[in-house]
Amino acid sequence: MNVSAYAAPSATDPLGPFSLERRAKRADDVEIEILFCGVCHSDLHTARNDWGGAKYPVVPGHEIVGRVLSVGASVTRFKPGDAVAVGCMVDSCRNCSACSAGLEQYCENVATFTYNSSDRIDGTTTYGGYSERIVVSEGFVLRMPDGLDLAAAAPLLCAGITTWSPLKHWKAGPGMRVAVVGLGGLGHMALKLGHAMGAEMTLFTRTPGKEQDARRLGAQHVVISTDEAQMQTVKRSFDLIIDTVPDLHQLDPYIPTLALNGTMVLVGFLGDQDQLSTRPLILGRRAVAGSVIGGIPETQEMLDFCGQHGIVSDIELIRIQDINTAYERMKRSDVKYRFVIDMASLR
Repeated sequence: MNVSAYAAPSATDPLGPFSLERRAKRADDVEIEILFCGVCHSDLHTARNDWGGAKYPVVPGHEIVGRVLSVGASVTRFKPGDAVAVGCMVDSCRNCSACSAGLEQYCENVATFTYNSSDRIDGTTTYGGYSERIVVSEGFVLRMPDGLDLAAAAPLLCAGITTWSPLKHWKAGPGMRVAVVGLGGLGHMALKLGHAMGAEMTLFTRTPGKEQDARRLGAQHVVISTDEAQMQTVKRSFDLIIDTVPDLHQLDPYIPTLALNGTMVLVGFLGDQDQLSTRPLILGRRAVAGSVIGGIPETQEMLDFCGQHGIVSDIELIRIQDINTAYERMKRSDVKYRFVIDMASLR
């Protein structure tokens, strides 16, 4: 199946039109017409080979919402016309302890990612959602709840689940004080989800003037992290901190704001951190942890929760032809809070 797409031909060239061949449906596959695709920092990092290992041409996109066009002979959960979604993974080994626990993102044999990965059966390179259609195994297709704006729901497939998973794992809810570091694509979803789960939410930001937006998104409190006096007022306050900052930054200022047994979870930055002082960790039985996206069962749980509570991302809808401009703006944090591509612009 020949499909129109947009691809990065190299680490330095702009994204442009590309024609790719999608595989023929296997018995357990779902063929999906892509309606909307969110734009994630991971797309930019992979296109520019910031993490290494990019397989060019790269077709990014792992926040995919669309409608089922056709299904394979053994598919039972979906039918043509269904509103569905695909996130960051399209397969895993399905047999290891992580996969058996519904945590496919931690597959011991490495998950097959939606783009820049290799198909487990035929070894071909996977291509993402900056394209007309995609073919995905039924086990990695998610059902969209009724009533959600499909365009605004697209970022739930990465930004949403990336923050939902640690909130859920560390049991955010009534009586719990949760802080979020950074107000971007991930941070604004963390505020929305944590607030809906019943936690008392605080935003840490270095930028004055974000208070009104933070409160609209679900924060009861805003702390300027560069203001030592404000930081002193929240020492030993938080049961959980979700750190969404995608760049190298100091963690030490935030650790003393954790309560006894509190945990700071890193979800934004992938790489080497500067030296971390262990004194506040040891003296408060505090922890620094990491988390990445979420498994298929918890992603469906998150989507259903968002359907029940009417939660979607704050988005700016763009044409695929504007993707390179969007990347430049994203590097400057010039978006509130997520770009989403209207894939009708590709047709």
